[in-house]
Amino acid sequence: MTGGGAEAFRALHHGRAAGDPLILPGPWDVASARVFEEAGFPALATPSAGIAASLGYADGSVPPQEMFAAVARIARGVSVPVSADVEDGYGLPARKLVDRLLDAGVVGCNLEDSWGSKTDRSGTLKDASRQADYLAEVRALAGGRLFVNARVDTYVRGVADVDETVRRARLYVEAGADCVYVILAPADVLPALRAGIDGPLNALAVPEGPSPKELGELGATRITFGPGLLRRAMGALGDIASGLR
Repeated sequence: MTGGGAEAFRALHHGRAAGDPLILPGPWDVASARVFEEAGFPALATPSAGIAASLGYADGSVPPQEMFAAVARIARGVSVPVSADVEDGYGLPARKLVDRLLDAGVVGCNLEDSWGSKTDRSGTLKDASRQADYLAEVRALAGGRLFVNARVDTYVRGVADVDETVRRARLYVEAGADCVYVILAPADVLPALRAGIDGPLNALAVPEGPSPKELGELGATRITFGPGLLRRAMGALGDIASGLR
């Protein structure tokens, strides 16, 4: 995708009515991406955990070169814009990260503000000011060619504090982030996040949780699914396999 692809992707996040969020399915390979494209979704957002599972790795353990290769195959395999979850940027300097994302053909990225275990939620939040500086550098180098989705990991790391979450989110927006993603934020705090954060707000849809429409009514602009769609697909495949026996 070109810079025009990134601008088209950016435009999808704006002017949305309450209850009508942008829904971005998370493909884990080219085959799943094509299914979502054929279903009519205007853009896709790869989940790092889903790609990790498809490649046989634990979440957070994919070598960076394999992650970039996987998202590049997906971006090449469909005609709609693709954004990539690249975790915390793998420790890459901003210039190298931007170059790898653009080389992969994606129009956006998720960048999270913590590091540590992906499986038991132990880990540490990064210093928010330093994270904001990193996001600002990514934004300056990428210009309009990448949509930056700044993930706020307060609820992942056990800091269930709306004020701290909003503080971090505001720093990231001021640094140039196009969207804020407070992953695992309870649905009942979305109105407070919406009130405190300018710009698009990404929410995670989870099984047994509110529907995408309901999340939109609570203030979310954009809905993603993490590895949830992969897990549902694997559950269906498990049923098929059981039937075959």
